[in-house]
Formats: sequence, structure tokens, C-alpha cells
Amino acid sequence: MQIAMIQDKIVPVNEVEPVYFDRGMFFGDGVYEVMRSYDGKIFALEEHLQRFAGSLSSIKISGVDIDLIRSRILKAFDAAGIANAKIYFHITRGSQPRDRVWNADLQPNFFLTVSAVADNTEEKTQGITVSTFPDWRWKRCDIKSLNLLANVLASTDAASKGCGEAILVDGAGLITEGAGSAFFAVRGQTLQTAPLSANILPSITREFAIKAGRNIGLEIVEKSLTVEQAADSDELLVASTTQDTVAVVRFDDKVIGDGKPGRYTKLLTREFLSFTV
Repeated sequence: MQIAMIQDKIVPVNEVEPVYFDRGMFFGDGVYEVMRSYDGKIFALEEHLQRFAGSLSSIKISGVDIDLIRSRILKAFDAAGIANAKIYFHITRGSQPRDRVWNADLQPNFFLTVSAVADNTEEKTQGITVSTFPDWRWKRCDIKSLNLLANVLASTDAASKGCGEAILVDGAGLITEGAGSAFFAVRGQTLQTAPLSANILPSITREFAIKAGRNIGLEIVEKSLTVEQAADSDELLVASTTQDTVAVVRFDDKVIGDGKPGRYTKLLTREFLSFTV
């Protein structure tokens, strides 16, 4: 008899709920999105859905109706009644007994949560500290997949040092991005960030941060930074869905600027928020 054990309980395999055979749990075989709302309005909904569709296509999950996903998001958001909400959702390839090769007839599994966005007023006002960590992620970080163990390890290392984010550094000594954010440097009159490639997530917040930078008169330079260049920058900042833009005031052991959010970061943050109205 084929059996399974869940905690201390032994059950026949054919009595195990399908959720325990989800390929997302076995292999991280799925993709996800995170979006947020400002004062009751979901920000960049269509941009997030477009990226989600691209991620699904990239890992060959087919048969997902994006219009249906949109309606589920709106239904859940309305039901939650949270004005400033974080909306997380994922789709996995489906459930089947563990096998690296998937069955062609699998039905994708969908999961979504709506929760309140954490208040980051203190981080906005004072800035955050960050620490560097090796970029151990897989080679297709442009796909927003559920394979996030490397990000988890980096973020936990940063938290153990009292830092708000981990900044990932590849084997060539170049900064890719944060464990959960895009990374920017202000150097003179330029706003610099790594160019989009297979090892960079095409962040929606990154896109709007770049637009905000242009609007305040900064030249955009999409070129990777070394750790030394980042530490020597006039200002640093990170950008993510749930925090939008936040100044970095300490990079590893180096204080950035005067240790407070800089002039351009403040201007960029104000301009970014104008997009959310």
C-alpha cells in the first residue's frame, strides 16, 4: 500500500488532499505577483497582469484566463475592504504525485491573499540600512517564479544584521538588485541601476521609479554598479511594490551621504507617489 505521513499521521496516498501534491510545494513550479493599492485604488494592475502572463508563458503554464484572474483580484480586493492593501497571488502548474515531468492534463492551482500594507513611515523618514550578499539565484530572474530560496537566505542574513534589505552581488562583483527590490544609485545628476536582463526582474516599481527620476531631471543610466561604486554614491535607494521608494542610508559599513534620505531621493519619492493618485 502506498502511504503518506502528514505530521505524525499515516494515511493512504489516495486519501491525501491534492494540496499536498502541489508542484509549487515540490518544485516551486509556479509564478506569482504582488501588487498594492493606494487609498482604495489598485496601482498598475494591468502592468502586473501583463508581467504575470509573461511569467506563465515562460514556464509553459497554459490555459490561464487573465481576464478571470483580473476579476478574481477585483472581487477579493472589494471583499477585503482594505484601502491600502497588498495583493499576493500565484498559480502553480497543478497537483500530481511527485515527478519532475509534469502531466500534460494538469489543472493549474490558484491562490490569493489580501492584507494590509505595513506602515513604512519610519523607513521613509529615516531611510534603511542594507547589507550585501552573494547572488545565488537561478539564471532566469526575469521570470517571477516561486523559486525564492536564495532570496529568503539573503533577506534573513540581512535581517540578522539589523538591515532592511539584502543587496545581491554576482560572481563578477556587480550588483544585480535587492532580494526583494530594485536598487538605484544617485551619482551626480544621474540615476543608475542595472539594465534589464535575464538576471534582473522587470520590476513594475522600477519602471515607475525610472520615470519619476526622469521627471525630476535626472539622467537615467542603466549600467551595473560595483560594490565600491555603490558605497561611493551620493544617494542610494531601493524600490519595491509594498514600500515604493525608500532611501538607503548605510551600505554595509559605509554611511551614504549624511546618513539621511538625500535630496533627490525625496524628490523622486514625491514624484513616484504622484503616479498613484
